[in-house]
Amino acid sequence: MREAPILVSGATGYVGGRLVPLLLESGYRVRVLGRSLAKLESRPWARHENLEIAQADFLDYPSLEKAAEGCGAGFYLVHSMNSRHKDFVKADKDAARNMAKAAARGGMARMIYLGGLGVEDRNLSRHLRSRTEVARILQASVPTTFLRAAMILGSGSASFEMMRYLVERLPVMITPRWVQNPVQPISIRNVLGYLMGCLEHEETINGTFDIGGPDILTYKQLMETYAEEAGLKRRRIIPLPVLTPRLSSYWIHLVTPVPSHIARPLAEGLRNPVVCTENRIRSIIPQELYGVRETIRRALGKVREHCVETCWADAGSIRYPEWHLCGDAPYAGGTVLEAGYRMILDARPEDVWPVIAHIGGKSGWYSARFLWTLRGLMDRLAGGIGFRIGRLDPVRLRPGDPLDFFRVLEVNEPNRLLLLAEMKLPGEATLEFRLHPLPEGGTELQQLSRFLPKGVLGLGYWYSLYPFHQLIFKGMIHGIARSVGRRVIEGPDRFAPRLPHVCRIDPNQQV
Repeated sequence: MREAPILVSGATGYVGGRLVPLLLESGYRVRVLGRSLAKLESRPWARHENLEIAQADFLDYPSLEKAAEGCGAGFYLVHSMNSRHKDFVKADKDAARNMAKAAARGGMARMIYLGGLGVEDRNLSRHLRSRTEVARILQASVPTTFLRAAMILGSGSASFEMMRYLVERLPVMITPRWVQNPVQPISIRNVLGYLMGCLEHEETINGTFDIGGPDILTYKQLMETYAEEAGLKRRRIIPLPVLTPRLSSYWIHLVTPVPSHIARPLAEGLRNPVVCTENRIRSIIPQELYGVRETIRRALGKVREHCVETCWADAGSIRYPEWHLCGDAPYAGGTVLEAGYRMILDARPEDVWPVIAHIGGKSGWYSARFLWTLRGLMDRLAGGIGFRIGRLDPVRLRPGDPLDFFRVLEVNEPNRLLLLAEMKLPGEATLEFRLHPLPEGGTELQQLSRFLPKGVLGLGYWYSLYPFHQLIFKGMIHGIARSVGRRVIEGPDRFAPRLPHVCRIDPNQQV
């Protein structure tokens, strides 16, 4: 089995991003599969000698068939809930059918699928029912091990982050009745242990196994345990029968970084008791099971030390604006509006880059902190992502990383950083920083914001906020210069470079 590569789909997601290095450390050849090559190639394990990178879209069968060819086994760790599909259930089914067909035609011996835990009845949430339907589709075409997990706890998981922000920000919580439902959480370490163990134990082939930790408790008890481990005062939790999963998801959206399109299916799933009905996997793959208290303690330690390996926000593809790819707005049906500033500093690009790379998160945006905070709050109230979780790494940026209400599109150290705005806007916006070394010495710092408006509303948005944008962006380039601590030779001056009329990046890399 170790001679043929192991296919890992969802390799840049929360679970997949932690599974890949474990497989490589164990001597497996690994082929990671994703829609964005830039995102895959930016991972720490991307240059491992036993790693192959394949580009494919799960809704595009030909690309998937080529990627799966020759693999001995595969991990299916994909869920469309993270990708803003209007109908994630249909997208899940289509993706699973394509994967099952590609695996069967490619001669794959087996699949391992991580899904959700729940008793199959008419009250099962769409989210949990979708996971079960995906397992059936896979098992109908290729021998598939189906691991059913309840709440996965670990630094960076959606469930953990949702609980963390709710408990830390709300001393008094008005909750739905589901806080009294039983749940059997499992540590991400134990999930990875079971996933790895399935490769070594053939008796798991074609089996369905419930996986959970040693503790069964209510969601209320879980939140109380978190408060104790985090050193917080005891939280008052008041269940209300009128608070529906839909209303709960809006509340979660406002209070936590988890957006509503993810919070809602999660909240709906919480209404179902999720407790293991059998524990056969424990005798097949024995391992030390971490309790809830120890898991929370370990996760909090990683958060405080800024060493969270992967996060729920890692999932999803990099959505590259077509007009930015080709550099000509008419291809996208409109005119790109720009606001740019330039400045020459008595420094090398290597001296300026660390300040650029630290932008966002706790470092802020180097000017008008109140206005940035207000903009994030307004976006959150409008159903957008707001400031989300800041940034994943306090020092390093990678393509695909969330950065407040931006997404990192390109990182070319020490010369260029390109960000895509993910806030709710009547159009599409990017923010770009460029560093050019000058022949006579010094570095030209360019800061350019671009906006492709959608209709009259987009134009009105741009021109009504234009004075504020100028204040913010001019203050930002001044703030960057102050943080660099080098002499300003010239500027800041306004400038508006035009994009070239040729595609600078292969659009196929951002499928």
